[in-house]
Amino acid sequence: MARSGPRPPATPLSHPSVRVAAVVAGFHREIAERLLDGARGRLVEAGLADENLDVRWVPGAFELPLAAQEMARRGHYAAVIALGLVVRGETAHFDYICNTASTGLSRVGLDTGVPCAFGVLTTENQAQAEARAGGAVGNAGADAADAAVAMINLLAEER
Repeated sequence: MARSGPRPPATPLSHPSVRVAAVVAGFHREIAERLLDGARGRLVEAGLADENLDVRWVPGAFELPLAAQEMARRGHYAAVIALGLVVRGETAHFDYICNTASTGLSRVGLDTGVPCAFGVLTTENQAQAEARAGGAVGNAGADAADAAVAMINLLAEER
């Protein structure tokens, strides 16, 4: 389903001098780059300087939780954004990878106190991925960036 109307303006970062980490699964590189472009553009629109986004590539979605946890534990980042794609195949592999990635990434935020935004597409096919990586359905990377900004601002209010 396509978005109705243009995306609303990005919510401004309450502290635009923060640093944000993006961990990106490179297995479906073309889609991952589109998700990263969406996240980067949205963060810049929110006020983050481009040089305050640190990007680290990992082999696939299975490796995202450990990379995100390491970035969060360094103490340099206000949030971590995880980006990638898992496409359903003919075996249960899809289910295992999706479960591991989503459970692991949710633990990162809970265990470290650093928000970990989920921008991992889990699709039935390549066409669905393309639609959600800057196509007719939007860009899940931009959506994950919006979630990261919202959580950065929320946590800044409470501290």
